[in-house]
Amino acid sequence: MKALSTTLHGVPPSPTTMMMQRGRDLRAAGKDVVSLAGGEPDFDTPRHIVEAGLRAINAGDTHYPPSFGTPALFEAIVDKLKRENSIHHITPAQIMVTPGAKWAIFATLAALLEPGDDVMILDPSWVSYAPMILLHHANPVRVPLAGDDHFCVTVDLLEQQVTPRTKVLMVNSPNNPTGRVLSRTEIDAIVYVATAHDLYVISDEIYEHILYGDNVHYSLAAEPGMADRTIVVNGFSKAYAMTGWRLGWLAGWPVVKLARIYQTHSAQSAASFTMAAGVAALTGPQECIEEMVAVYDQRRRLVLDAFEEIPGIECPPIEGAFYVFPRFTQTHKNSLEITQALIDAALVVGTPGSAFGPAGEGYVRFSIAERTQDLEKMLDRMAQVVPTL
Repeated sequence: MKALSTTLHGVPPSPTTMMMQRGRDLRAAGKDVVSLAGGEPDFDTPRHIVEAGLRAINAGDTHYPPSFGTPALFEAIVDKLKRENSIHHITPAQIMVTPGAKWAIFATLAALLEPGDDVMILDPSWVSYAPMILLHHANPVRVPLAGDDHFCVTVDLLEQQVTPRTKVLMVNSPNNPTGRVLSRTEIDAIVYVATAHDLYVISDEIYEHILYGDNVHYSLAAEPGMADRTIVVNGFSKAYAMTGWRLGWLAGWPVVKLARIYQTHSAQSAASFTMAAGVAALTGPQECIEEMVAVYDQRRRLVLDAFEEIPGIECPPIEGAFYVFPRFTQTHKNSLEITQALIDAALVVGTPGSAFGPAGEGYVRFSIAERTQDLEKMLDRMAQVVPTL
């Protein structure tokens, strides 16, 4: 038989998805596993959002919706960008609603890239960025960030990776996996490099509301000179605990014009009733976010305090998102071997840091968007196992 796709043969499956499935398999086998490999809030979707979706279903809103989003959701997104992000240039024609923020990124890359283009990604970075770039026959170029320097972004680090083929810089703040929130100085560095080298910026802001302490989220599209070169990607999964609804969006011109063409020939649209739920999420009470973040903050402090007492673990402070990213300092094992050892000896499932790029080697990512009792169980087991790695 003729060969299958060589492109897909060269792209690994998602490590987080694989580790999440590993946790499910162990649980199905009757093991008392603590699975912290995913990135899903353990909260149910807030009731007012669910009810909006149910009302839409009961009203017969189960047919093909507008491919790019409903007028009501467009309006809600435009108002949200003005109100929360100081972005005033976006109109409904510059927005595309998608079946999940992951598809929004994929469609954005499709609209931006030609084969052979270089795309800079900050390393460590979310596991799907590099494979998405490869699937568009472009080149992921990693900007190595040093854990010893708190994974800080500088002009020098960025410019060292710029090539004549560089077209896009991908940015995620608050960051998965590191928990970093870009500072004012780092935002200025990104703006300088993007404008100096005429780069597009994909600003993945899916964790924008999950912040701790005095940390502030800056939206790059609101920065001087960035309106026409920044594509904002966001969604509802993290802030509103809507992972199963599969609803995201992107905003930016002229990329959206091409992304809309791409979507009509691929995913077509998000589901009709999920868009009604999205309107309720953006326009309804926001206290649900504050309540969830307060719980994440309690868990964050619980885990960070416990890690300080475990020999062989160093964990940077977590400024946003809902992950901890500890480094294992008293072992010769690599991050994949560490992750496997934690599964074998402690039935604790994380995601190896190397899945997020070479700069993540030696680290393991754990989600704190899980039940507090599971985190406590994880900490007890790691206190016994980590010193023996």
